Amino acid sequence: MADSWANLGIDLHLERAGSSGLRRGLTDALRDAVRTGRLAAGTRLPSSRTLAADLGLARNTVAEAYADLVAEGWLTARQGSGTRVAERAVPVAGAAGAPVRRRTPGRPTHSLVPGTPDLAAFPRTEWLRAARRALTRAPNDALGYGDPRGRPELRTAVAEYLARVRGVRADPHSVLITAGFGHALRLLGTVLRGRGARTVAVESYGLFVHHDLLAASDLTTTALPYDELGTDTTGLTDEGAVLLTPAHQFPMGTPLHPDRRAAVVDWARRTGGLILEDDYDGEFRYDRQSVGALQGLDPDRVVYLGTASKSLAPGLRLGWMVVPPALLAELTKAKGHSDTVGVLDQLTLAEFIASGAYDRHVRAARLRYRRRRDQLAAAVAGRAPEVTVTGIAAGLHAVLRLPPGTEQAVVQAAHWQGLALHGLSFHRHPRAVAEPLDALVVGYGTPPESAWADALEALCRALP
Repeated sequence: MADSWANLGIDLHLERAGSSGLRRGLTDALRDAVRTGRLAAGTRLPSSRTLAADLGLARNTVAEAYADLVAEGWLTARQGSGTRVAERAVPVAGAAGAPVRRRTPGRPTHSLVPGTPDLAAFPRTEWLRAARRALTRAPNDALGYGDPRGRPELRTAVAEYLARVRGVRADPHSVLITAGFGHALRLLGTVLRGRGARTVAVESYGLFVHHDLLAASDLTTTALPYDELGTDTTGLTDEGAVLLTPAHQFPMGTPLHPDRRAAVVDWARRTGGLILEDDYDGEFRYDRQSVGALQGLDPDRVVYLGTASKSLAPGLRLGWMVVPPALLAELTKAKGHSDTVGVLDQLTLAEFIASGAYDRHVRAARLRYRRRRDQLAAAVAGRAPEVTVTGIAAGLHAVLRLPPGTEQAVVQAAHWQGLALHGLSFHRHPRAVAEPLDALVVGYGTPPESAWADALEALCRALP
């Protein structure tokens, strides 16, 4: 016959069946009460001392049971707020004999999904000033259809900035303004396919949306191997192009090894292939000298791609390509049929860069993100010593290496903590040949400053 335990504080009834130990019996009973909906989301549980006294157990037994359920995502524990039932799916009664359905959890409270900066830190005042100056100074013909490559003011500002900061060899004539990276990749896919290309090599870990954009141009993607030296470019053969993040591999965070930088340039010269260089977060370097753009090694074989999405905001839809001379006419023609870049935003960004406001904003953002990175590394080291933080010398995200076999459980635990989070497997190419790694990709730049501490705490609660 099952033992019955009652908590007088909140009139909580728990049943422990079988002969399992006290800690496991309490853990199972609490889990069952949450799973069946008898303990509603947000319910505050008694302190470990109170529940131990009510049940006649050792306080450590209750504390350990609570800790187990926090790790599994059934409960949450926060300083000053006590232990509560986590927000999660609850059973929904169905017709007799019908399977039980569950409501999906609501929108996450916090996000550490990589790819977005702190949008609350967008420099609204300086941007508005730049917009007013740009509009006041703009000639009337700036409001016409103009050059498909983009406004000359922005092409000039971008060319000068990239040469100064990223070592790109560019002049305004070779710069094309785009509506972000996706727009640029669609244009490149159209031109590559028109030139007879069939295959584009990509990295083993990356963004599936890029693969989808290339597939939309009827291009197949093949995955390059990845190891401790970064992406292995030595095996390239007859691919029409290769898409790389050489300065700071996304998401692994390592720069492309110098020997492999040389190897991919040699491949492009030997075969006539193109290198598509995604310099997605080139401004954010913390512990080392900035890695220069690959484009500087051979401007005739590398298409350099950058955006304002990480430095300012993705909603601006502003990006740029620095194009080899042999591709310029084809890409300009392709862009002329799909131009979606507003002229006023182009003029504003040109003024924002030329006035020095862009440099000031990036320097301030770099300090803010470095502070968050340091806080993340310290918190993980103190709370989850079995987890290793890597890829943190640059960028707005870190990779947290997990014990083998734990990635999905940790992502699920974060889910029940109200935290949106990507495991490394989310970014793995379906045809990657390397052994899968268990890890998280943590976008520490994403939360607004007011939510950063809570997002970091939720992450730590989910870690093993």
